[in-house]
Amino acid sequence: MQKLLIILGLLALAAGLFWPWLARIPFGRLPGDVHIHRDGSDFFFPITTGLLVSVVLSLLIWLFRR
Repeated sequence: MQKLLIILGLLALAAGLFWPWLARIPFGRLPGDVHIHRDGSDFFFPITTGLLVSVVLSLLIWLFRR
């Protein structure tokens, strides 16, 4: 558990340091993400982004458990 928390902390630190470059990646604006603009409201549901994040995290967890 300690290793996992340290790794997650380092990943969060790296994401914070590299945020200006990471913000340019079209994450959250992938094909399949639902974004609806209507009068006075805005709805966003990142289906494809959520699936992609889920697959990547599942692979990383699987690799760390080996």
